Amino acid sequence: MPQPTYPAWKFYPVRLPPPAWASDVLETFSEARQSIDSSQNHGVSSDAALAAIEPGLTKLGFQVERGKSADKKISRPVLFGENGRTEVAYEVDGFHPEEQVVLEIEAGRGAANNADYRDLVRASLMVDADYLILAMMREYRAGKQTMKSYEQTLKRLDAIYASDRLKLPLRGVLLVGY
Repeated sequence: MPQPTYPAWKFYPVRLPPPAWASDVLETFSEARQSIDSSQNHGVSSDAALAAIEPGLTKLGFQVERGKSADKKISRPVLFGENGRTEVAYEVDGFHPEEQVVLEIEAGRGAANNADYRDLVRASLMVDADYLILAMMREYRAGKQTMKSYEQTLKRLDAIYASDRLKLPLRGVLLVGY
């Protein structure tokens, strides 16, 4: 039986080809497959997945969160106040300043907790964010239940992009199933 493509992915809007940077990002996920493939490795946290792909992302020019202290986080502005001071900002897992790509890695119950929706809205509000890479686990096991987070998010994005009711300000979203 042939192995499924790893990682699974889809670029939105589907009427456009993925940007040139997407293949390099997908290769970074592929190189980390042994440690992050959620169909083989259970209990991988989003921090562990990010740490596994961080070296490759850094080589590609991404700024990547390296810890939980303020100086190791990546913050992106949303609103500015007096004297140009940032009033509202969101923390992200990674950001590519030249390509203006936001990266969010979700694990566990990411789809069940609507983290995908939250990430879409937040990326849409950030200054200088043209693209979102949204990485979701292909499988998450909680007891006897298996959640297919990537598939759920795929259906949600298909619906958003098929509808004329909601227009995202992003140039594109790369959904990655790891």
